[in-house]
Amino acid sequence: MPDIITIGEAMAMFVASDTGDLADCERFIKRAAGAELNVATGLARLGFSVGWVSRTGNDSFGRFILRQLEKEGIDSQGVTVDARYPTGFQLKSKVEDGSDPAVEYFRKGSAASYLSPDDFSMPYFSSARHLHLTGVAAALSDSSLALLNHAAREMKAQGKTISFDPNLRPVLWKSEAEMVEKLNALACQADWVLPGLKEGRILTGQRTPEGIADFWLAQGVKAVIIKTGADGAWFKNSSGETGVVPAVKVDKVVDTVGAGDGFAVGVVSALLEGHSLAYAVNRGNRIGARAIQFTGDSEGLPTRAELGE
Repeated sequence: MPDIITIGEAMAMFVASDTGDLADCERFIKRAAGAELNVATGLARLGFSVGWVSRTGNDSFGRFILRQLEKEGIDSQGVTVDARYPTGFQLKSKVEDGSDPAVEYFRKGSAASYLSPDDFSMPYFSSARHLHLTGVAAALSDSSLALLNHAAREMKAQGKTISFDPNLRPVLWKSEAEMVEKLNALACQADWVLPGLKEGRILTGQRTPEGIADFWLAQGVKAVIIKTGADGAWFKNSSGETGVVPAVKVDKVVDTVGAGDGFAVGVVSALLEGHSLAYAVNRGNRIGARAIQFTGDSEGLPTRAELGE
């Protein structure tokens, strides 16, 4: 049974082999993509026992996702193969100037959007000590959001730790107001919240890192770790400890997608190992910096040996 569980959608991802408009690209490389799957992959490579809960279609993309789980050693007991709906996919452009690549999603009506509280297994979740959630799965559908809230309440009631990465996807919500309301309700059930600075401003209405952190800390969150881009990260915990951890400089940015997931891998893994918050944020910065030097969402996530600790 897994030590860590996460819930979300994975898609087949086709990464362009050449730069330029996706409409002009003829060759693509197939990969697996999904914020929660990226985190599960990173934690598994560091030696954690990880379970991923989702739904896939009974199709070639779904089989591809399941084979990726097996390859990475991620437990798939919580995955349902749903013959009624397809597995989603996406296209991603190739860039060479360090900018964000263009990504086009084909996920409406996907099997994962039908996740619901019926996908919650008490024995399975109770076996784990930690739950990692993101705002992506929350945005998929009302039933998927209900599953995340149910899982968070049950895990919290059992004294398990919870991490939450807002990972905002405004296009998937009916309105910004709904997104802010629903994600704040979810964030306040977490122990550790990991927003980007812009995300924190949107969700809390505060402008400064400390104002953003205080918003969630006042509602019971134990620590808020804010990604501040090229400046690194800023954190504050419920004891009032604050700190700035500088970014790790890289010579060339290859692919920015997945950097935040790598950061989450570093922070969550270190905190679960009992390290200090400052140490955890430093590990998050290092893994995030490594992630952006590789093409693909999870290719740069290190093994324990590659982490060099």
